[in-house]
Amino acid sequence: MSAPPPSASPSPAPRLPEILAPAGDLPSLEAALAAGADAVYFGLDEGFNARARAANFTLANLPDTVARIHRAGARAYLTLNTLVFEPELPRLEEILRAVAASGVDALIVQDPAVALLAREVCPALEVHASTQMTVSSAGGAAFAKALGVTRVVVPRELSVAEIRRLAGETELELEVFIHGALCVSWSGQCLTSEAWGGRSANRGQCAQSCRMPYTFVVDGQAQDLGDVRYLLSPKDMAGVRAVPALAGIGVSSLKIEGRQKGPMYVATSVRGYRRWVDAQAAGAQREPAERQLAEDLRAMALSYTRGFADGFLAGSDHQSLVEGRFPKSRGLLLGRVASVGRAEVTVAPDRRPWTGALALDLPEARAQGPEGQVSAPLPALGGPTDSADGAAIAPVDVAPGMGVVFDAGDPEDKHEPGGPIFRVDRPGPGGRELVLGFGQPGPDLGRVRVGDRVWVTRDPAVARDVERLTARAPEGRVSVDLTVSGAPDAPLQVTATARGAQASAASDSPLTPSSGAGLTAELLASKLGAFGGTPFRLGALDLSALPAGLHLPVSELKRLRRALVEALTAAVERGPVRALNAPGALDRLRARQAALAPRLASAPELVPLCRSLAQLEAVIAAGLPEVELDWMELVGLGRAVARAREAGLRVTVATLRIEKPGEEAITERIARLRPDGVLVRHWGALTRFSTLPADARPQLHGDFSLNVTNGLTAHHLLAYGLDTLTASFDLDEAQLMALVARAPADRLTVMVHHRIPTFHTEHCLYAHLLSRGRDYHTCGRPCEAREASVRDHLGQTHPVIVDAGCRNTVFNARPQSAASLVPRLLDAGVRRFRVELVRETAAETAAVLDAYQRLLAGQTTPAALLAALDCDEQLGVARGGMKLIS
Repeated sequence: MSAPPPSASPSPAPRLPEILAPAGDLPSLEAALAAGADAVYFGLDEGFNARARAANFTLANLPDTVARIHRAGARAYLTLNTLVFEPELPRLEEILRAVAASGVDALIVQDPAVALLAREVCPALEVHASTQMTVSSAGGAAFAKALGVTRVVVPRELSVAEIRRLAGETELELEVFIHGALCVSWSGQCLTSEAWGGRSANRGQCAQSCRMPYTFVVDGQAQDLGDVRYLLSPKDMAGVRAVPALAGIGVSSLKIEGRQKGPMYVATSVRGYRRWVDAQAAGAQREPAERQLAEDLRAMALSYTRGFADGFLAGSDHQSLVEGRFPKSRGLLLGRVASVGRAEVTVAPDRRPWTGALALDLPEARAQGPEGQVSAPLPALGGPTDSADGAAIAPVDVAPGMGVVFDAGDPEDKHEPGGPIFRVDRPGPGGRELVLGFGQPGPDLGRVRVGDRVWVTRDPAVARDVERLTARAPEGRVSVDLTVSGAPDAPLQVTATARGAQASAASDSPLTPSSGAGLTAELLASKLGAFGGTPFRLGALDLSALPAGLHLPVSELKRLRRALVEALTAAVERGPVRALNAPGALDRLRARQAALAPRLASAPELVPLCRSLAQLEAVIAAGLPEVELDWMELVGLGRAVARAREAGLRVTVATLRIEKPGEEAITERIARLRPDGVLVRHWGALTRFSTLPADARPQLHGDFSLNVTNGLTAHHLLAYGLDTLTASFDLDEAQLMALVARAPADRLTVMVHHRIPTFHTEHCLYAHLLSRGRDYHTCGRPCEAREASVRDHLGQTHPVIVDAGCRNTVFNARPQSAASLVPRLLDAGVRRFRVELVRETAAETAAVLDAYQRLLAGQTTPAALLAALDCDEQLGVARGGMKLIS
């Protein structure tokens, strides 16, 4: 790229994005601050925290925690990023009042109710939309803005090109995950943990079902994939190559995942990104900056990695996102076993890019929207390498004391042979092979075989380096601007400003004429600005209101500095001082939300959702008045709409569950079909259709994916434009009835028969395992000819369905029924009941519809229905009551 002509104005330097670090406990918090984090996010023991299994922090000690963070010059973000049940709202208000008074800089929230209640408790409290809220497009950002949100944590599935587009379509700040573990499912849209493990990811209890082994089943036949068994376990993300582009876009924050990881992981990742971002901002020379980055990536990998990749920042690449051979941290690949001796192993180093390396030649990145827009490739890191592809991680210089493990292809073996290296020899010309010697007792080398992979798992030098880094509390991180003024025979006045806080002090002695240079900038900087041993460092020094030639004893200057430091420290530690509204915020919100027009549905409605023409024909034959259509491709959807209309049915069309930037065209195509109703699954569709004129607007039915678990959220969405909404699958019977008691029952939909949609993922199993294509442009669309499923370790086979956005949904193996709850729901006023079909045949569909029609008409009992249909008796994903927060 040629340089601009001399007359051209230089482009302004991009704003430096903050480095946002995870803190699951106090040691990790200290590591994050010592390594140079600009901000830290953490949760409370009291709950409403998406990492409930981390150690977390207490509400009682929250002011002290915030003070510690502010002293280090960082911002404190508190995660209240789970769904909230109706009975928990009073306790949530209590927590929010204490949080707002603690000086926390911002909240990160999932549930709209938390945002609404936070703004009612403290209007000045900054609120960020968690990635769990699934704000993935400009329409979603508009919805978040209406809640009072100022920043969106964008989903990890967005590419740099899509983030750029989103940034151009919203004024909200954007926060982007840059490093750490990837969820295979869209955050906020994963029901697997509770469906299969009884622990809700939307309540902070993810069971990591994505890290389990699965068998790939195609057209009913299990596929032999060798040691590739972890089909839904992505590599970890190391988005270093995207940093310059994200900074140029104006992204506000680069977020590191990992509140359940330890201080070594936090320290190495924060320090690595700190140095890389600072090098970009300073315009550092490329070669030394990249050399340092390579060393930092090596330290990160030795702290924790399942293998590094770009994630989705370069667009979808279904061939590289999932390694499939291990679900846990492996470290750095050293090579393969060449021979085994009595107390030593010879290793042939792997000169190819290891499975976790960042290859330098990044393929062109394509955004995955229907328009097929193409983004520019992320820049390569460059630098000398051992191969044509290269690796962006410094090679391991194996030394005694390092730890290794021998990998025979069974990563769940808790007793894999391995241990510390005692000696390293490099025999032969060029030292291409390594001989690793072990002590006694050492690893069980009788279990090591030629060809086993050898991983370096630990480097004591990295551990010692982190210990040195975290040994001292951070100092001098907070910039202080000083304004100095005075006049002869008057005190010297000094005002100090730091992070929005201000402190002033005046000298006891008056200023007098000086026989020398007087109070020069150099003198004042050295005496007033000598902030060593404190949180502060001198920023700007303004002497415009101080005449030259005046004198004050140095002892007075030092006393002024001490007074300013004392006052400023207290103010900085305290953080923002905000006014709190009077107690009763929840009651005020409920009162304002009370008036909603009833739907006045007199008779119960059975509404089936179909995914095939055979199912649609069964619906028509059953004589039902309404149908919901969810089609894999849009041409077929148009035909299905025409067929349903021909039969006289009211037609509701389902949107995608996710809308990414560039996919608004899919929503527009649904609008052009002019359906009677739209099943709204994402915030963008809610924003789009709710703003239509009344005479052009279809009925809007909110789906389960909007995650409605309490009356505040329900009323807000109904007032926003929904005609009905579907209760969340996270609710058990007691929690559902609590929602029904607070929300208009006649505007609620309850799913009475369906298969739980467990994973909803951007990663396509069809493309990955039935093609060599990296995205929908190159995969050849095997999903149009084949039917895939995944079989779990219990032998249950779960269908994998592709939607019109090429995303996969893994549905639970067995259907389930809430038939036993129907009489109680009818008594409570619920009138809309849904049946969702996946791969049911026409005959199976007819049997299901007939059973529920008779149940709603009072012609059969729940027990008889359950006996007739082969399904499990269960509401949503909750087998029992989820623990309430009190």
